[in-house]
Amino acid sequence: MYTNNKLNKAVRLAIAFGAASATAFTASVTAAEEDESAKVERIEVTGSRIKRTDLEGALPVTVIDREAIELSGEISVADLIRNTTFNSAGSFRPQSGSSAQGVSQVNMRGLGASRTLVLVDGRRLTMSPSTGSSQDLNSIPMAAVERIEILSDGASAVYGSDAIGGVINVITRKDFSGVELSVGAGEVSVPSEGGDRENGSVVFGSANDTTQVIGGVSWNKRAIIFENAFPWVQPGSSIYGNNWRGAAFDGFRTVPGGCNEENFIPTVIADLDRCQFNFNATNANEASTGNESLFVKLNHQINDDWSVYANASVAKTTSFGRYAPAPDSNIFYDGLATPVDSYNNPTNPDAWMYDANNPNAVAYDAAEVGANQEVFFYHRFAAMGNRDNTIDNENVDFLIGSMGRVGEFDLDFGARRVRNQTVGLGDGYLAASTAWGNVNNFNPGYCADGSFDPAACRFGYDIQNPGSNPSNVLQAGVVTTARKSQFDINEYYASVAFDMFEMAGGISQGSVGVERREEVYSDKYDSQSAAGLVGGSSGSSAGGDRSVNAAYFEALLPATDDLEVSLAGRFDNYSDYGSDFSPKVGLRYEAAEGLLLRASYGLGFRAPSLDILTQATSFSADSVADAVTCEALTGDPEEPCQINAYYIANPDLASESSTQYAFGAAYQYEDWLFVKADYYNIEIEDRIRQFDSQTLINREASGDPIPAGLGVTRDATGLITRIDAGYGNEGTLETSGIDFNIRTNFDFGNAGRLINNLYVSHILDYSVDGGRNNVEDPGLPQQRINLNNQYVFGDFDFAWNINMIGSQYNDVLAGGVQDGHIATWTTHDLQVTYNAPWNARISVGAQNAFEKLPQFGTSAAARGSRDYNFNLYNAFGRVTYIRYTQSF
Repeated sequence: MYTNNKLNKAVRLAIAFGAASATAFTASVTAAEEDESAKVERIEVTGSRIKRTDLEGALPVTVIDREAIELSGEISVADLIRNTTFNSAGSFRPQSGSSAQGVSQVNMRGLGASRTLVLVDGRRLTMSPSTGSSQDLNSIPMAAVERIEILSDGASAVYGSDAIGGVINVITRKDFSGVELSVGAGEVSVPSEGGDRENGSVVFGSANDTTQVIGGVSWNKRAIIFENAFPWVQPGSSIYGNNWRGAAFDGFRTVPGGCNEENFIPTVIADLDRCQFNFNATNANEASTGNESLFVKLNHQINDDWSVYANASVAKTTSFGRYAPAPDSNIFYDGLATPVDSYNNPTNPDAWMYDANNPNAVAYDAAEVGANQEVFFYHRFAAMGNRDNTIDNENVDFLIGSMGRVGEFDLDFGARRVRNQTVGLGDGYLAASTAWGNVNNFNPGYCADGSFDPAACRFGYDIQNPGSNPSNVLQAGVVTTARKSQFDINEYYASVAFDMFEMAGGISQGSVGVERREEVYSDKYDSQSAAGLVGGSSGSSAGGDRSVNAAYFEALLPATDDLEVSLAGRFDNYSDYGSDFSPKVGLRYEAAEGLLLRASYGLGFRAPSLDILTQATSFSADSVADAVTCEALTGDPEEPCQINAYYIANPDLASESSTQYAFGAAYQYEDWLFVKADYYNIEIEDRIRQFDSQTLINREASGDPIPAGLGVTRDATGLITRIDAGYGNEGTLETSGIDFNIRTNFDFGNAGRLINNLYVSHILDYSVDGGRNNVEDPGLPQQRINLNNQYVFGDFDFAWNINMIGSQYNDVLAGGVQDGHIATWTTHDLQVTYNAPWNARISVGAQNAFEKLPQFGTSAAARGSRDYNFNLYNAFGRVTYIRYTQSF
């Protein structure tokens, strides 16, 4: 399973004391065959910095080893982690229609991606520049991974911010000799086209008595899938087709004679003709993704006591998404209402749409269009083309360090530098001022002398006949948007581990350390997008830097032969908002032979992210309900009105805090049965959440507290003059649940070996601000279950993995009543691998072999924008694949 004994022992130890491995008993059987007197190395397991030989059971850690990774059939780290049971509510994955279209996240316990910490070899994965507040799993090369350790407990006492829902630690390959080449391809069954994938890698390693080096390249890609490639997708329907309304709102109507072009759909709503647009005709559903990585890892033993190590990687990801053509309305822009005398104004009797020179003219109907007035259009600029978005990310990560021993002290120190940059370009967006200026100033061809000569005098954009507009007019209304984001880290660390004093159960151990992390973040949009002058897009720039200084300690105290106590604490000081201290205590008790009991209690925190703390102040003309202000502005206290709102970077924003406790038991019977169960309870206080204008007005009216830094400003008459909205600290989130794992191993001698591994994650409670239990709300299933089965016979490995996402309600009605039903989703993954005598492995498999379609919802909460919950399910259908791996 692994290429060296040290890693084998690490995994076997994790198995023996509760760190669940997907192929556990393969390792256990191997262990039984080895000499029991072999020296056992101390291993550092995720959740602790103290290296141990037999204490892994104090931590609820799940290990996914290299063999389990290959048996899964997944081609990326992101896909693999997304399908674990701990990813309770699903997580964001690459999708067209998002500014973070190429990002893949993980969301442990359903607490949000920003409350799950991802590490690579124990060091923090940098934040994605696209989000500024969460990490992108796509930057981790699949071929570099040796195993993945998932700590399903809080760990701020060890790692600092964000480790509330849990920690995922990706351990890269270390001891590898030779060359391994792997190529694979897969094909999806449900989309009529698109979605096919390919992947490959080359890994090499060499070692002598003092030096080890491993390196390689890894790549994978998946083709784009358009909405219309799915058989269930119906034509989309958007008000942004070709409609108008008067300045004195009296309903939406179709531009007379203006609903005859492709993908424009005539319809009737509220007894008025409407022209909707079928955005699903050109929209992409799944963005195309491509990941390419180069990595190298070096370790050199200087002498018996000291070694140096270095890691370097470059990961590039590219994604492409397509939106339907730009939708827009001139109601969003001051001074761009279509004037009463415009040739495009449907209320103007002399409009081009009624003109005898217009081959598409219709009759003017004063009763239908009403009095001549300024109008606003809700228009799809389809003739200008689709909006195409290409996002490229490059993550460069370099680390160098040294480990050694001075007397009785083990030292580890080093430095790391990360440069993570994303560039996004969007084609086909609307230059709003130019485009609407061309609409309002349209002249079909009437010259100053009164003659009609389109060749000489035509100007502007014909809104009745968008496809007839000349290319120069269309091109003038199009703009390319740009966004450049960067998240850089400089990191320095040092730690010392040592034996402390003799106790009844043995020698106590300690570890202390310090860290410094310098973060620099920038997120810059092009000037037109930042100013709100681009139709079909928006953006608010942000940027800043900060430093984080941390000091931590950890102690392992063997109180008796059967009882061990672990203590940990960490102090983090942030240069921008303040500091946090996170303590944790854990207990491990061997109650009987093979039976282990464990418990832990700790505090944690989540620091406010730089994208929130440094966002540029942006103006918004928010529509609100406020009796005094709206009566003054509209004459009607019940009529909504627009006020001046400013969304700010709140200078008083503080961190979230968490309190969590867990307890569990693990039992191993001989070498064929292992069972464990763990209960967790997490409570988050002072949640970081956004407060909009209406929320602040309502708070003021009810006398409820308004978060520091935000507020409503009124003049002496009570008229709102300004609202400062944004993020603040308020409220709680509490969740509890049980994780269960049972593993069996049956050795049939010459008939082969059967290994079964069942994972169950069950949520008991999930409540916000002390409210109702949200479990089984749309998107939050109560259970996720994985059952992995492996049968080994001769040169063949057979795998059958069953994955289940539990049922949910379809909607939540008034009063918190859960309504409707979304059934359990169960899929089956099959794989056969032949271990060829020429050092090759040939794998053929099918994910979702029985082509289970995603679970469709009928409510907005259940279906989102894609008919199904995109974070929980996929619509690939059956994915058949083949992979060939050759070792030299």
